[in-house]
Amino acid sequence: MATQTLNSSINGEVVDDDDLLCSDAATTSSIIEQGERQPFGLNCVNGYLKGEARIERAWAHWKKLGEPKLIVAPMVDNSELPFRLLCRKHGAQAAYTPMFHSRIFSENEKYRSLEFTTCKEDRPLFVQFCANDPDTLLEAARRVEPYCDYVDINLGCPQRIARRGNYGAFLMDNLPLVKSLVEKLASNLDVPVSCKIRVFPNLQDTLSYAKMLEDAGCSLLAVHGRTRDEKDGKKFRANWEAIKAVRDVVRIPVLANGDIRHMDDVHNCLEKTGADGVLSAESLLENPALFAGYRTAEWGLSTAGIKEDGKLDQAELLVDYLKLCERHPVPWRMIRSHVHKMLGEWFRIQPSVREDFNQQSQLTFEFLYDLVNRLRELGVSVPLYVKETQEEAASPNGDAA
Repeated sequence: MATQTLNSSINGEVVDDDDLLCSDAATTSSIIEQGERQPFGLNCVNGYLKGEARIERAWAHWKKLGEPKLIVAPMVDNSELPFRLLCRKHGAQAAYTPMFHSRIFSENEKYRSLEFTTCKEDRPLFVQFCANDPDTLLEAARRVEPYCDYVDINLGCPQRIARRGNYGAFLMDNLPLVKSLVEKLASNLDVPVSCKIRVFPNLQDTLSYAKMLEDAGCSLLAVHGRTRDEKDGKKFRANWEAIKAVRDVVRIPVLANGDIRHMDDVHNCLEKTGADGVLSAESLLENPALFAGYRTAEWGLSTAGIKEDGKLDQAELLVDYLKLCERHPVPWRMIRSHVHKMLGEWFRIQPSVREDFNQQSQLTFEFLYDLVNRLRELGVSVPLYVKETQEEAASPNGDAA
């Protein structure tokens, strides 16, 4: 049954209940409440740095952050603070916020306070914006630079909303504008500018694009190895060879994005691309413990040397996520989405529980904790998988001696 929606009113404005914060707890770590945080400065403005000095500064900053290799990719409505913290607990070494609309972010205080929250454990952090106006982008970026390690420009979103809004991957048709966005931030911020891009169908175009971004002041480049038209990640494999080619022509840190579904993919990608780190998106939504070595049945059952873990599963991960949401409130729509992603396989076994969940127009933590208990009481168990230890692999029975 389709989800029924009730509306509430805040200051006379009608809003969907799923857009309300899941709690009024005073622990919300919005940027409005973090005045005591000291800005992270580079001690000089990037715009004054040219050539070698800028490259050296890019690497010095990356090394100061510990050269993180396992990174949560930006995901609209999905890479919010509680989810970032959950992934960090299970191996992620850095994370991106969801993409924020620079104009709305700079103009609307409610949007800022609801959508962007952080805390001291949430570092290193990339804050990502979409934009098509340099001045508007700078205004938004200045509001977050004290609370992050990079301000990131989204140059890779391939969705229709990005086409209509003239941002994301559709700025690939207007490279002078892209250059002006990067230059504006690089010349005026105290934190480095990073960019997340997709590849062009033609490799040389991609390499020229990457070099242009570096020359404009980009200090770190994340490359999604698919073109703007290759939106279906299951249908189109990521082009790791193109990422390697970018790594070979630019002198700043490069991150690889695409087809990171488990830790074997991480190791293979780093080896084949030479990238300085990897981003994972969709696979983390289903399995936030991916970077800790866990994998779902899709990548575990048919793989030699993989065993059922028996200790951690998605239901336990969801409970941890809900506890983080109670400490760091976010809109209910984000929680609803994560429940569907983490418990998708569980709901397939017990579709009546999913139907009950979908019928809830107003969620509560009590209901969600009870939902997990109901699934367990119904005997649902969907394990995660891990690699066998060397001792287990050497044992004739597959068990450690």
